[in-house]
Amino acid sequence: MTTDNIVWHEHAVNKAARSSALGQAAKVIWLTGLSGSGKSTLSGLLEKRLVAAQKHTYLLDGDNVRHGLCGDLGFSDKDRVENIRRVSEVSKLFVDAGLLVLTAFISPFKADRDYCRNLLDDGEFVEVFVDVPLAECEKRDPKGLYKKARAGEIKDFTGISSDYEAPESPEIHFTWKDETPEASAERLFQMLVEKGVVNL
Repeated sequence: MTTDNIVWHEHAVNKAARSSALGQAAKVIWLTGLSGSGKSTLSGLLEKRLVAAQKHTYLLDGDNVRHGLCGDLGFSDKDRVENIRRVSEVSKLFVDAGLLVLTAFISPFKADRDYCRNLLDDGEFVEVFVDVPLAECEKRDPKGLYKKARAGEIKDFTGISSDYEAPESPEIHFTWKDETPEASAERLFQMLVEKGVVNL
């Protein structure tokens, strides 16, 4: 693929203007963690909380994007890299639109998460490590994937037969507590407010 003879067109209405119109600072809130850690549930409840606080959002979920944007990709390491590359580029567009973008992806490789970070301006990428122990994720196994992976029915399964590179210094290290999903979402919301990611 080449970008020869293609020039970026600067429009009169830019990110700053869109963010100002929406009354918020656009950011990507990137949830990463093992399968079964609760990323999708947590991000969905967090978005609901943000909208209740009059914030303008969009949620990109790992399973959902594979029904369309990334429907041609499998789960090999190469396809996982391409999956996150596409999601990163879409996230950048939504940030340009002035939105608070939530993503819920295993995104097991540090280099891929850094790819999205490097697409954005300083402070626009907020990495949230949803740190739930493998044993707890496997205990939950909401989709039966760990059982299949243990039986050898799924190859390249993160945490079992494929590595997960945990964030070393995420903006938010969200450790697991035995609490309701709603309580977890409220706890994460308050952490985002305390760190100035979300302004009320």
